[in-house]
Amino acid sequence: MFRQTGAVTTALQPPARGLAPLYLAGFTTAFGAHGVASVLGAETDDLGLSLVTLGAVLALYDVAEVVLKPLFGALSDRIGAKPVIVGGLGGFAVASLLAVAFPSVLVLALARLGQGAAASAFSPASSAAVARLAGRQRLGRYFGRYGAWKSLGYVLGPVLGIVLVEGIGLRALYVALTLLAVLAAAWVAIAMPALPVLPRRRTTVADLVRQTTDRAFLVPTLLLATTTGVLGVVVGFLPLLAVRLDLPAVVGAVAIAVVALVSTVLQPLAGRLRDQGRLGTRSGCTGGLLLAAAGLAVLAALPGPVTLFVAAAAVGSMLGTVTPLAFAHLAASTPDDHMGRTMGNAELGREVGDAGGPLLVGAVATAWSLPEIGRGSCRERVGVYVGRSWVDVLLKKKLSTLI
Repeated sequence: MFRQTGAVTTALQPPARGLAPLYLAGFTTAFGAHGVASVLGAETDDLGLSLVTLGAVLALYDVAEVVLKPLFGALSDRIGAKPVIVGGLGGFAVASLLAVAFPSVLVLALARLGQGAAASAFSPASSAAVARLAGRQRLGRYFGRYGAWKSLGYVLGPVLGIVLVEGIGLRALYVALTLLAVLAAAWVAIAMPALPVLPRRRTTVADLVRQTTDRAFLVPTLLLATTTGVLGVVVGFLPLLAVRLDLPAVVGAVAIAVVALVSTVLQPLAGRLRDQGRLGTRSGCTGGLLLAAAGLAVLAALPGPVTLFVAAAAVGSMLGTVTPLAFAHLAASTPDDHMGRTMGNAELGREVGDAGGPLLVGAVATAWSLPEIGRGSCRERVGVYVGRSWVDVLLKKKLSTLI
């Protein structure tokens, strides 16, 4: 099925069968991250969690990812992507099973940390495997499909999580996550081809610095960080704005679902157009970012129910366009023997954007509103609103974040 040519492994047949379990792995990490987050947010009082404690528990997943993703990405280059993916999914199952057996606050926090560490293993390794299995001519198409399944997990995670907990109990969610991770691990072990470990050139710290500052890596990583930064703000801002507009709370949740659904639909399409040479990385990413900026500008100028959904669709379009194009560009410009390291570092950039976006907007909005306090202007009201709420956004945005 594969032809070895130097440092590149090229797929000779359509790799859909070997890639399908990787789609499930992507769905698992998305469902686990946001299914659990939505439940912990909804069950805060029953679990005895304060807002600060809830924020700390939710943040454990991201802390593990920031620290470990580059390490596990590099490990997948050394020992192969398949064992790292299977091991990570197995670790995810063990962490979920721990919460089934001992659902105390401390154990739930440890399970959250364990799930984040496990996702740090199989997430970048899965991205690297998608890149190598797809082949250089089909990177956009298969990264689009992989991203679409992750977006589907972000949409269904909170919904299924709440349904399971309300209908059966908290343990039911963790049982479902355990079974899902075991199924994904078994499917990867059986169906995914074992990619050969390629000879690796000896790298130094200087080489690593050179790679991470090269335009071929830096620009798409900054694009990914920008999109997740915008998303982190939007996920917190749209529901809050809906409430401020005296709309039912469900309207904000539907707006977030629109972001995810548009992204899910567009990612495979954008990737396919890229592979066909009909959509360039530069033009596609520029267009996606400008579209999101225009949608948010319209919402800022004319806040209302219609513009709320216009902005949601625009941000979803940005995600659906930029994400597959940026990942495909990264994969196309990276030697196969360093694919895991590159994907791990790129996903670290996304996590930084995810955390930095709300921080930056909160700081700017707070500074912008200070001179106007007491005047009762629209600028003052909006600025203070966003500035005061950014902490809540940081603590609660993981309830429905769509990466």
